[in-house]
Amino acid sequence: MLAVARSWEDLDLLQREHPDHVAWRAVDLKAEPTFDDLVGEAVRTFGRLDIVVNNAGIAPAGEFASQDWAEWDDVFTVNVKAAARLSQAAARVFIPQHHGKVINVASTAGILGKASLAAYSASKGALLQLTKALAAEWAEHGIQVNALAPGAFETEAQRRVLDDPDMLSRRLRKIPARRMGHPEEIRPLICYPQLAAIRLRHRLGLRNRRRRDSTAMRRRFPKTCL
Repeated sequence: MLAVARSWEDLDLLQREHPDHVAWRAVDLKAEPTFDDLVGEAVRTFGRLDIVVNNAGIAPAGEFASQDWAEWDDVFTVNVKAAARLSQAAARVFIPQHHGKVINVASTAGILGKASLAAYSASKGALLQLTKALAAEWAEHGIQVNALAPGAFETEAQRRVLDDPDMLSRRLRKIPARRMGHPEEIRPLICYPQLAAIRLRHRLGLRNRRRRDSTAMRRRFPKTCL
């Protein structure tokens, strides 16, 4: 797997935990890197590319009436444009080999909308529609495109909420299980479309809304992933 993120510390830790299976590259998606280079690096390092997971996302909170448009542009650059451009670059490998999988990590905010997160909600809604469009367009090439729509998870993106007991209490009251999800709970769902598509070639445009009151078994990535 070629792991790409802004923080090299987390990437380095991931590689040290899985030295034989992970390479990494620190990239700031706001700078709009050359996505063909990322795909080429994955192919050169591992000899092939089978799966792309678009998991990057930023979610600056604030009232829409006073939101700066530069901030709005940053959200769409990272949350939508980067996913679209990486998927497009991967398609140049997937189409000739007649198989490949793209998994987009969206959000329940992209379905329901969320106050004070207008840009984030709009971007994740756009990502869901991109998923459907690419699933329809690339199906004839043997490429499966799916999306997950998680709710609130205990990650650094939720640090402001996690550090404020009152805010956390209000957030948890909205969740049936009365807790946020843990990062390890979403890993099997990211693996699921990959594994299922090996056998079920017509599973396309899947949107899996992740709720915190369900469980799933953990699986490994079966092929080469970016």
